[in-house]
Amino acid sequence: MKQDFYLPAEWEEQSGVQLTWPHAATDWKHMLKEVQSCFAEIAKEISRREKLLIVAPNIESVKKQIQSKVNIENICFFECDTNDTWARDHGGISILDKNGNASIIDFKFNGWGMKFAAHKDNLITGKAFRSGLFNAQYINCLNFVIEGGSIESDGKGTLLTTSECLLSPNRNGGWDKEQIEEYLKTTLGMSRVLWLDYGFLEGDDTDSHIDTLARFCPNDTIVYVQCNDPKDSHYESLKKMESQLQSFRTKENKPFRLLPLPMADKIVFDNERLPATYANFLIINNAVLYPTYNQPENDRRAAEVLATAFPDREIVGIDCRALIKQHGSLHCVTMQYPKNVIK
Repeated sequence: MKQDFYLPAEWEEQSGVQLTWPHAATDWKHMLKEVQSCFAEIAKEISRREKLLIVAPNIESVKKQIQSKVNIENICFFECDTNDTWARDHGGISILDKNGNASIIDFKFNGWGMKFAAHKDNLITGKAFRSGLFNAQYINCLNFVIEGGSIESDGKGTLLTTSECLLSPNRNGGWDKEQIEEYLKTTLGMSRVLWLDYGFLEGDDTDSHIDTLARFCPNDTIVYVQCNDPKDSHYESLKKMESQLQSFRTKENKPFRLLPLPMADKIVFDNERLPATYANFLIINNAVLYPTYNQPENDRRAAEVLATAFPDREIVGIDCRALIKQHGSLHCVTMQYPKNVIK
């Protein structure tokens, strides 16, 4: 059945990006200035190019942190109670109809399978709608758990995801793979789903979100994390993931163009390896913002791969060593909205 709506690719024109700001009542309390500085850098780069929606319980505090760095005229604020900062996973997911009109789907966010409190974050999208922030229809899907970081769209009807995350029993227990796939196709306007069955990162709390491992890019391209060190704990799983990606076909039954990203060198904090990944980049209007980890050679190689995938966009690195201390990165803290959506 052909749908009259679809889940746009991230590289389609955007009205803006959401950031949910870190504050003293979040898990960032012990390193608040460090992470707020990182968020300010992200805000600076986004607000140079498009609107930025900042969600926070204390807007005046945020304004003081960013006013000297950002294009303040491109920023709108929404004051709201929050648990944490992972807008990719609690933010609304946008679909477009054939005329370009947007609907925003409010799925349930349960803290990555009930690992962390999320009762405040789960209410943000509904509250934002009621406040009149969005020029879009509201679709309530709070009976189904999904996070934005767990799905990738090529904008042409193909969804890329991981079985490890979407089949997690603490998300939609009782739903089998076929039921979940049919629900995703019907709700998001997709014609097919590609399931990755391999790939993980140590320290990842999301059960292998796709945006930590492999990402769609224009022209039937997938960039993905490649591990070439047999001594690395990720080696076997990521090699299996690479083989599965090689087996995937486009709708036209052609292989995808695969571009490998470097594996970040091991970063340990509090005796735990952190899930540093170059796949967690954010595509915005005219640019790609990507995470760097103070690893000059890897940071440079990742930029080169992204420049190949996005030859018409500026590639901008942002130091995300602060973000990975809470087991996420740049894409995880952002959520984009299509053109004309953010008022």
